[in-house]
This record gives sequence, structure tokens and C-alpha cells, in this order.
Amino acid sequence: MSIALFALGGTISVSGRAKGERLTGAEITAAVPGLDGLGVALDVQDVHAVPSGSLTFAQVLDVVGAASRAVAQGAAGVVVTQGTDTLEETAFLVDLVWRHEAPFVLTGAMRQPGMAGADGPANVLAAARVAASPAARGLGALVAFNDEVHAARWVRKAHSTSTATFASPNAGPVGHVIEGAVRILAAPPRRTAVLQDGFDRARLDAARVALHCVTLDDDGARLEGLAGTYGGLVVAGSGVGHVPATLAPVLGALADRIPVVLTSRTGSGPVLRHTYTAPGSETDLQQRGLINGGLLDPYKARVLLRLLLTAGAGRDEVAAAFAEHGH
Repeated sequence: MSIALFALGGTISVSGRAKGERLTGAEITAAVPGLDGLGVALDVQDVHAVPSGSLTFAQVLDVVGAASRAVAQGAAGVVVTQGTDTLEETAFLVDLVWRHEAPFVLTGAMRQPGMAGADGPANVLAAARVAASPAARGLGALVAFNDEVHAARWVRKAHSTSTATFASPNAGPVGHVIEGAVRILAAPPRRTAVLQDGFDRARLDAARVALHCVTLDDDGARLEGLAGTYGGLVVAGSGVGHVPATLAPVLGALADRIPVVLTSRTGSGPVLRHTYTAPGSETDLQQRGLINGGLLDPYKARVLLRLLLTAGAGRDEVAAAFAEHGH
């Protein structure tokens, strides 16, 4: 049995040597105590050694393609090491396109390898254990961090520096690594894959999605002309999906031209559907054509909407996809 490991850079790869020099995947894995005792061969590949904030959709999808080929050639699972800043988004992107039973596990580190208490080795070991575990098969993309296992659709980075940064506010971790054993306690339901036959780079580049976070006394000036340059918009509303009353007609006019998805900026909890009815409420905005994002946070909603636009989805198809993935 083998595990395919792809190294993408990030804090886990900071070498402390020459400026900008990164540890290779082989160097990262060589520093993991106990990894050679798992009885699993690692096929390590170095790709896109950049901070996660510089990763692109196309680069992540390229890794998914390479991982798919590795699984087709017999790999039992996949591990990706990367920076943590965008890990919640890349994990969800992977989850939306990953069609294999083999686990796809993402991990990283909050402390550089040369720091006291560096967490990278423990996270890599946990990720390898999850990738090799029969219990993790069929669960899609997972994040293994701090001996917790999180579903890609729920996980988020919740602290800027803590080694326990990853959390799933709406669901909690789906499993744990306990004394070296992977225990899945609540298997996440699988959803329909998006872009099932690969992706067209030109369409991906053209599928631009904006994100607007609503703030106190927001006049919407930043939204002027947006429909001319973007194919979709995600709105991070306050509370259960509310915006200032003056902003509602602006968003309604945009929804007549491009898909506009309504989410909550709070970080957990759903956008409601029919509890409040005042101008700018969730009921009012949906009547103006905005699509309910459900439990998806704004960042994950943007990932889903961009993939849908890349696939050529119309408004009805976008609404159906959010009804499925957002609940």
C-alpha cells in the first residue's frame, strides 16, 4: 500500500536557511518520527512551493488531477501539505471535485520547523494515518490537524497563531487520531461532484466571483459596475443574512444580471429563509433574486460559485447546487 504526498510549501516548509528556500517534501517527511513505522510507502512529490495565499484554483485542480492519477495507479490515499492561510478554501475546492473513495487529506503547520514545539511532524503523521485508514474512505477531502479530523465543507481557520487553529463551528471534528488509530465519529455526507470531467482553464479564468462583506452603514458604492467585470457575487450579510435596506435594491439589480449568493459573515450558523421580512432581510433579498447560501461561509460559497460558473451553470443550476451543498 502507498500514499501519494504532494508538498505545496507554506509554514511547514520554511527551512530557516537562505531567504525563500523551502524544505522539500522528502525533507519534511524525513523529520516525522514514526512515519517509517506505519507500514505504508510514501510517494513524495514537490509542486507549487509557494505560500498558500498565492495558490490559484488552477494549481489546486492540477494537484487534484495528479492525485487522481496516483489513485488510479494504486495509491490508497493522498496527503497534501500546504500553508494554512487558505487551507479551508483549498480543502473545499478539492472536496467539490474529488470523486474517489480514497481519502484526500490536507495538513500543514502553524509553527516553522525550527521553532520550539513545531507542529508539522505530528500533523503529517496524523494525515498519513488518516489517508491510509479504511475508516476514512469515501469521506472526500479531510483536514488532519492537531490530531483532529475535519470535513472540508465545515472546517475553517479560527485563530491566527494557535496550533489548534482549525475548527468546524457548525459540526465539530468528524474524527480524531487517538493513540495512532483513526476514529471517525460522524461521517460527513457526500455531495455531487462539480466539474466531473476536468476543467477548462479559459472558462476558469473567466469565472470571476466577487465577495462583498456587508458593514455598518454600507452604501454599496463598491458594487457599482460589478456585473460588468464579474460573473457572480457572494454577499457576506450580517447575522442571519441581512443588509442595510438601502443596499437591498442594489443587490436585487445585480441579481437580475449575475448569480448573487447570500451568506452570513458571522462564521457559523445558517442564512435563514423566512423569519424576517423587513427591507434588507433574508426574505426580502431572496424575493429580489438572491440565492440562499445556507450553512456555507462566504469563502466556501465563493469557491462553489466559481466552479459552477466554470461548468457553465445557469442561475437555476446554481440555486440547486447551493440547496444541495449548503445544507
